[in-house]
Amino acid sequence: MSILGLVLVLTAAVCHATWNFFVKRLNAGAELVWLFSVVSAVIYLPLALYAASGFNGFNGSQILFVLGSVAIHLGYFLLLQSGYRHGALSLVYPTARSTGPLLATCFAVLFLGEAVTAQTVLGGVTIVFGVLMLTGGFRRGGGRALVSVAFGVGAGLLIGSYTAWDAYAVSVLLVPPLLLDYASSIGRIVLLAPVAWRRRQAVARLWAQHRAEVLVIAVFCPLAYILVLVAMTFTPVIYVAPIREVSVLLTVLMGSLLLGEGHLKTRLFWSSIILCGVVALALG
Repeated sequence: MSILGLVLVLTAAVCHATWNFFVKRLNAGAELVWLFSVVSAVIYLPLALYAASGFNGFNGSQILFVLGSVAIHLGYFLLLQSGYRHGALSLVYPTARSTGPLLATCFAVLFLGEAVTAQTVLGGVTIVFGVLMLTGGFRRGGGRALVSVAFGVGAGLLIGSYTAWDAYAVSVLLVPPLLLDYASSIGRIVLLAPVAWRRRQAVARLWAQHRAEVLVIAVFCPLAYILVLVAMTFTPVIYVAPIREVSVLLTVLMGSLLLGEGHLKTRLFWSSIILCGVVALALG
């Protein structure tokens, strides 16, 4: 893995942890997804126009993959919102972000022809074990944590799906990364417009009372994924997907310290074990 690829992925991890923290703190729903998608579309419009100026247009396969990406990302954002409303950031996020690369690695091996080794398998087993211990799955009274892990696994499935799907779009079909992410924002705006209209008072309240947080989410959410997509144009998914998960440690710290979710030492320890698993995947 090149130094440039590593820097891009690590920067994306910081951006990703930051916007997830603000989404959890706002504790909203689909109206927030619509609002930050609109703001993102406005902010990134000049860059999208620049990227489109050097692009010859979409063919049939590219359109199909762009539409598929819109659908998978929309499901991911909505499920993540529900998970944060019902679970803890320091549980939902690590579960989602650890099962995501595990599944992305499996998809990359199955559909993109990337290699798998014994170390990759060991990394996957470590991730699964770390998630179980992090969420208290082996202890009595872990029901509340199991709600978090259920949402996390669901989000992780969608993460693994869109990582492999979008990797094929940008690396094989040569869809420009910025245009792919911008199309996803436009798709969310269109599909969630009826919901946003019904909840227009909630949308107006979010913008009036939490404008700064919405702006941070609107900038960092696309930026985190654009950086990853750019890295995937010259770096195998089997490296990119695991290494970006250093954001797991950041969100555990944010959730436990800034949101008062507690259990810092326990969750940080098992998140570190999970990180060892994703490193094993990356180096496998």
